[in-house]
Amino acid sequence: ESATAFGCLVSDMWLGEFDFVSPEAFHSVFGKRYPAFSRRTQHDAQEFLICVLDDLHEAFKQVRAQLCQERQSSAAGASTRSSSGTSIITHLFEGQLSYAIRCLTCKALSDKPESFTVLSLPIPSTRVCSLQDCLECFFQPDTLTQNNQIHCYWCGSNQDATVKASITKAPQIIIFHLKRFAWQDKRRRKLSTTVCYPFSDLDLSPYISTSCHNNTEYSLCAVVNHAGDLDYGHYTAFCKHSITQHWYSFDDAQVTKIPASAVQADTAYLLFY
Repeated sequence: ESATAFGCLVSDMWLGEFDFVSPEAFHSVFGKRYPAFSRRTQHDAQEFLICVLDDLHEAFKQVRAQLCQERQSSAAGASTRSSSGTSIITHLFEGQLSYAIRCLTCKALSDKPESFTVLSLPIPSTRVCSLQDCLECFFQPDTLTQNNQIHCYWCGSNQDATVKASITKAPQIIIFHLKRFAWQDKRRRKLSTTVCYPFSDLDLSPYISTSCHNNTEYSLCAVVNHAGDLDYGHYTAFCKHSITQHWYSFDDAQVTKIPASAVQADTAYLLFY
């Protein structure tokens, strides 16, 4: 299965016996489970990432549930809480948002929780902006009117409302997707905006609920780049070695050490903190 193939891929990478490791075997196995990704056509890295994380979560969740059952049966009379809905994927990558929705008529407030593994951030400029600008745009309050009205339980009818998102659970690893493919003048275009992102001390506390006690400062550990346009593109990655703290560029079979200054790129598409 794809989880086993992924494990072999990770093992080959960390053994350090090769100059580079091809994910061809993992891609082949994964493509059999998800035929949409089996064809050698253009695919979105963010969509592929979410699909891989979901698939690994389902596989690891089953193993975790089986281990919990074995512990329960071996511990005579012991009470063990089942963790069948969690996995190493949820432990590392899953966060939770809460949308505070206030009816503008009766002022009633309700909360709508939502889990996430990737936060898709709008890019509020066409030339240059910062990651903080993108976060401010994502978390700014919005007004729901006309076709977007809510059905207010207390009013018993559809009403205008305000909605504001906040993070109630911050994941250990947070992934930002920069929405470079957007509609402009009724056409879908790629935004080549320079988005400046910090390498360390990214503080998410302004967007985190007071009920959340997780660490709110993050450091950059990887970047996925997209070069090209809507119809044709090429993905590369920058990754920081967890032990040496050196940065490396991954471009197909070319793996090269790069200075930290090269990690700030206009082609950044996914940011891993």
